Amino acid sequence: MTLYLNHFGLQREPFSIVPDPSFLYPSPQYRQALAHLKYGLDREGGFILLTGEVGTGKTTLTRILLKSLPAHIRVAYVLNSKLESIDLLASICHELDIAISDQKGVSYSKIYTDAIYRDLLATHADGMRTLIVVEEAQNLNYGVLESLRLLSNLETETHKLLHILLVGQPELLPILAQTDLRQLNQRVVARFHLQPLSKTEIANYVNHRLNKAGAKQSIFNADCAGVLYRLTEGIPRLINLVCHQSLLAAYSNSRDNVCGTLVESAAGEILPDSNNRSLLWQKRWIAISTLFASLFVVFTASYFLAQKNGVLSYKNISLEPTDITDDEPAIEFSANPLDGNTSVSKKITSVVNHNLAWNLSPEKQLLELWVSEPMIRNEGKTYDKLIDSLGLKMKSIEALAFEDLLKIDRPGIVNLIEHPSEQAVLLTEINSTEILLAAEHGSRALRYDEFIQSWDGSYKFLWKPPPGYEVLKQGESNRALVEWLQSRLMLLDNNYEWVITGGHYTEAIGQKVFDFQERNQLLADGILGDQTTMMLNTLTDQSIPLLRRR
Repeated sequence: MTLYLNHFGLQREPFSIVPDPSFLYPSPQYRQALAHLKYGLDREGGFILLTGEVGTGKTTLTRILLKSLPAHIRVAYVLNSKLESIDLLASICHELDIAISDQKGVSYSKIYTDAIYRDLLATHADGMRTLIVVEEAQNLNYGVLESLRLLSNLETETHKLLHILLVGQPELLPILAQTDLRQLNQRVVARFHLQPLSKTEIANYVNHRLNKAGAKQSIFNADCAGVLYRLTEGIPRLINLVCHQSLLAAYSNSRDNVCGTLVESAAGEILPDSNNRSLLWQKRWIAISTLFASLFVVFTASYFLAQKNGVLSYKNISLEPTDITDDEPAIEFSANPLDGNTSVSKKITSVVNHNLAWNLSPEKQLLELWVSEPMIRNEGKTYDKLIDSLGLKMKSIEALAFEDLLKIDRPGIVNLIEHPSEQAVLLTEINSTEILLAAEHGSRALRYDEFIQSWDGSYKFLWKPPPGYEVLKQGESNRALVEWLQSRLMLLDNNYEWVITGGHYTEAIGQKVFDFQERNQLLADGILGDQTTMMLNTLTDQSIPLLRRR
């Protein structure tokens, strides 16, 4: 093996199938999976579920998680899943160094369970938390799963005492979905299913492992990724096996690189069904090509037939307004498609188009911008109740500077003191040269200087705070809001690692907010307030209407 490594300038074997955390390819999927696991640990006890096909990297990911755990979390790691309930409890006691004493007339199950409970209470009082990890959980029988469920019930008056991570193959999912196990399934607080690598990720995966092994140059040619995907379907363990065999073949032939043909040949020695895979892919492509050819013929024939019969023409399409009232504009669309027998109608009860000049107040126009689907306005709700039902909040500010208006970056209502006929108008957009306004009788644009001269500095706008929102400072607790905050920061930074906080706004979380505020030129105080929350929404939610287009 030393000669094999020296030939390619490697310091260690790049494609070992041993689950080595240092070789983990940090794909977006693996980062999401790790975040889900840490999120589960941040909850008050319960089951965490990690599933995936054989060879997708479940064990490697689990070891990454265990290495990153803080010191106050202790772990019982159960590798043998083919155990009876008594043996499982004994293994947990052994892993946690729980002393057991024989008691006459008492079952071992009760002895072990009582000992675990006493130990969990003692460690909880010392500020410790406990995690049980069970590998190959798809092999657990009903009795063992029920024992784990009963263990998960151990609690104080206010806290669960135990987290249980089940790591298993996809067969575990239908097992937990059984009616008899619904109580356990309802206790799963976080779950993630690992998928194989996509075709576009394979080249990066291979190069990542080679770089970790000390490679200074590319070894696998560009055509290898497609071949590897076809042979392995993106399963990392199979990719490792094929790549390892390919490097051996290249070394034995005194070659400095690996081509797709060599990968195909090497795979035939270790994947008995590799030829069958190739044949299967050929059959798939033939079937797909045949399908597209058939669809093309059918479409072409239908098109020319429609033209011949005169069905496909603008004369058969009508646009007629029906039942329009001042309060509820509606448009009825009807059209005759190719078969000439089908009619399509769509009633639009909410139209966001100021050029149509519907008689809408600025408040209604503003609300329309936040509603992605048609909204029935004659529900009998007041405006305040309507925006509250949509999770929106109205905020009013007086004497606002124009620079601060840009930071808010939400459409809002302004008062123009030099235009009394349309004093309250909706500010919909700010571009590089002008400001767009929408009033009851249409839209118009103002130059920056014209707007600033006319505007009285008041601003009223809608925004969407997260559920349970409140201004959050260091030392305060709000589990839902802290989880929302971390999930948003993770969307912005692929390398963000979930911080286990127990729902508290800790110093570590405050520092991350402080860094975010500095990067986005906000007041850097480490407090999660309105402006910081709105900026997080701006950067992570594309459905939010903004003043400045990005």
